[in-house]
Amino acid sequence: MRFVLVAGTTETAGIEGISAAGATRAAMVHTPSADAEILVYGAPVSSSPVPVSPTGCPTPAVITRAVREAIGFPVAVLDAGIARPTAAPTVALAGPPGGDIRDPVPVPNAAEVFETARALGEGLPDDRIVIGETIPGGTTTALGTLAALGEREVVSSSLPENPVALKREVVAEGLAASGLERGERADDPIGAVERMGDPVLAGVAGLAVGALESGTVVTLGGGTQMLAAAALVRRFEPETPPSLATTSFVAADVDLEPPVESLGLPLSVTDPEFAATSHESMARYVAGEAKEGVGMGGALAEYADSGDPFPELHDWIVTVYDRLFR
Repeated sequence: MRFVLVAGTTETAGIEGISAAGATRAAMVHTPSADAEILVYGAPVSSSPVPVSPTGCPTPAVITRAVREAIGFPVAVLDAGIARPTAAPTVALAGPPGGDIRDPVPVPNAAEVFETARALGEGLPDDRIVIGETIPGGTTTALGTLAALGEREVVSSSLPENPVALKREVVAEGLAASGLERGERADDPIGAVERMGDPVLAGVAGLAVGALESGTVVTLGGGTQMLAAAALVRRFEPETPPSLATTSFVAADVDLEPPVESLGLPLSVTDPEFAATSHESMARYVAGEAKEGVGMGGALAEYADSGDPFPELHDWIVTVYDRLFR
């Protein structure tokens, strides 16, 4: 199994109250760069700060890195419009960060990103891949993409209280700016991303389609962002659908069963048993923060399949956390 992280940014993240993927809006722009370095090296090695929420919840990259240290797997990072340079080795998919979905065309290069990622997916030598993402504001662009496709509009959040009303308002403004009705891009997945998405969605979808076409088994590690990616993938009618692997925190936040059944996706939900510990690296997740990101759900599913007990993973998480914050 290879773990592939698709990293990028969207100006949608700058909307007040949309995302907690950074202590401040200024710090948020560094989050994808730092997440990639934590996943690859175990800690940021550039000037990017360790991503935390405004209340101090650490990035899900801590969890995914801990799983990597516990069970081991190779990683690759794809740059789908990272706004700040990262020291992690990356494969560039194409183009700049995404714009605000309230712009008429926030991702004008969606087709190029998709096709570049598709070609990469077709050439992967792996039997199986898990795809993760890191992009602040990505749940809102995912909601916009689902609206453009005419799919069930479900959305999770990195915040304890999901600002659903705000996200729906932003999506409505985006649809109006793009001159779209809900479902108008049902048969045009690239157009849906161009008008209402972000470059990471284009990258994830392209990579998954290419990998599936070449016979690679694909797991989308994430929540409602990966649900939107799956909806894009299904438009290309692969013989085998990708599976969705998420956390119990996302499953408690939104009802995933109807959209998963509609898209015909195998679903796995992993409870990492964080309630058994009060350590600050995990306690904020139990309180409802973060919930997903950086392929956390996919990584936890891999750990569960390894048969190792979760208390041992908790020790690995504390080790990574201490390395970053002590």
